[in-house]
Amino acid sequence: MKIIAYGIRDDEKPYLDEWVKDNNVEVKAVADLLTEDNIDLAKGYDGVVAYQQKPYTDGIFKKMDEFGIHAFSLRNVGVDNVPVDSVKKYNIKVSNVPAYSPSAIAELSVTGLMALLRRIPRFENKMAKGDFRWAPDIAQELNELTVGVVGTGRIGRAAMQIFKGFGAKVIGYDVFRNPELEKEGIYVDTLDEIYAQSDVITLHVPALKDNYHMLNDDAFGKMKDGVYILNYARGSLIDTDALIRALDSGKVAGAGLDTYENEVGIFDVDHKGEKINDDVFNNLFARDNVLITPHAAFYTTKAVKNMVQISLNNNKSFIENGKAENEVSFD
Repeated sequence: MKIIAYGIRDDEKPYLDEWVKDNNVEVKAVADLLTEDNIDLAKGYDGVVAYQQKPYTDGIFKKMDEFGIHAFSLRNVGVDNVPVDSVKKYNIKVSNVPAYSPSAIAELSVTGLMALLRRIPRFENKMAKGDFRWAPDIAQELNELTVGVVGTGRIGRAAMQIFKGFGAKVIGYDVFRNPELEKEGIYVDTLDEIYAQSDVITLHVPALKDNYHMLNDDAFGKMKDGVYILNYARGSLIDTDALIRALDSGKVAGAGLDTYENEVGIFDVDHKGEKINDDVFNNLFARDNVLITPHAAFYTTKAVKNMVQISLNNNKSFIENGKAENEVSFD
């Protein structure tokens, strides 16, 4: 058995090497992301493992089919950059890692909120200029706020637990309700209720056609004045131009963002000495009430290990048995 893994970073290599030793399977690690230009490297292998934010193309899966490869395992959760028609056409089995560490994402979302509530970016900017005064940057306490959680899957539930620990009132919305949360009476029936009742709105849903730009001008208009927005899920959930308008008007008091709808080419790239050619992103980045991290919520030792080793387990299972525990169904 031979597996090829694309986009392998230095921090992933120890966990890949550990898995190879434990499973006695040959794995070729390729540093470059998977593209039509380097898919030929997969010829002679039995399965492909990959992770990237940029889209996978039809040509990649066409070549895999030509090479007799039908096992494709993602090291991440999201499959929105995988062309469904292509994997069906070429009979490619796809797996993901649905729960590499829900706590990693949940913890950073709460960290972002706390930094915004306590005005830490503003204090850092002032103190860098020698201004150590408190006013006018008085803070809010999370224990006095209502947090609306949109999406109560593994990550959403992990975030709820942390918010509850701070003493916040937590409400939730999900098309698919968790029975335990249902018993607690946490759910509201509509997104409009989340918008109307919440001081903080945090998104923990996948990117789907139905929720593209779910936070738009209309949604922001239904929210409380001075609401805080957290997006540690997918950039496409927010209409960024609408967010900027809401920030300008004061409708939104602050935003914690680990994703951005046009983040490919910006995040996980060294831009030292150069200007980022994106006026919308630069507008957000310049604000001291917007806290941006570069899609790094997942980036913990536990999560990286799980992403590498669970994806390899999935790929090995596809090759051996034609099925995997975390196979993604596109039906």
